[in-house]
Amino acid sequence: MKAYIPNFLTLLNVLSGCIATVFAVLNHLEWAALFVFIGIFFDFFDGLAARALHVQSEIGLQLDSLADVITSGLVPGVVMFQLLSMAERGGWNLGFIGHDNDLTVLPFFGFIITLGSAYRLAKFNVDENQVASFRGLPTPANALLILSLPMILLYHNNEILSSVILNQWFLVGLTILSAYLLNSNIELFALKFKNWSFKDNGIRYLFLIGSLVLLLTLRFLAIPCIIIAYILMSLIDAGKKTA
Repeated sequence: MKAYIPNFLTLLNVLSGCIATVFAVLNHLEWAALFVFIGIFFDFFDGLAARALHVQSEIGLQLDSLADVITSGLVPGVVMFQLLSMAERGGWNLGFIGHDNDLTVLPFFGFIITLGSAYRLAKFNVDENQVASFRGLPTPANALLILSLPMILLYHNNEILSSVILNQWFLVGLTILSAYLLNSNIELFALKFKNWSFKDNGIRYLFLIGSLVLLLTLRFLAIPCIIIAYILMSLIDAGKKTA
């Protein structure tokens, strides 16, 4: 019976991703972000449960990646589609955006994030070296980065931030950068604790404490800062190991 628990949690991730997709398509981006956060929560705990119960399996690995394609791949692609649509129309609009005769090509550019996520997950499944660290930005981290944008627009009410986020060239550049980071060879540390000692997990403790401080002080604006800090700390840590 316990062998089914991790897969059940993964299926809850799938369900969360499906609900988030519906909200994203309807342009209810706040609700889409909420269900992505819930899906990522299940994504974290399904692996934790599998290791704790000693029921890790090949089907669990495949199912986990399939779930991530939806929650952390499709949803951020739809959200970027909506943001690019808003940027073309010159403003922030949380109502349903109809795309009839005025549909353009540019918003579809956002699905490069979905393509990059799917390719990254396929590579991850056949790469046996990504255990203690990752190659490229994990899809959940990338999804949080993209989903933070509408949350910043909603809750920070800053004209400068809004003008930057709703600039179509910023969004196009971020889309390209996102796809690159997902599939880059940058080595990033994983938040997996084999023990609780600070000596072996110093960088993880510092990252988690710093992330908490940023979230308490900057709210949703903290998420891009945390992703940048994650990449920089990983590069510094990798540099120390090779020095």
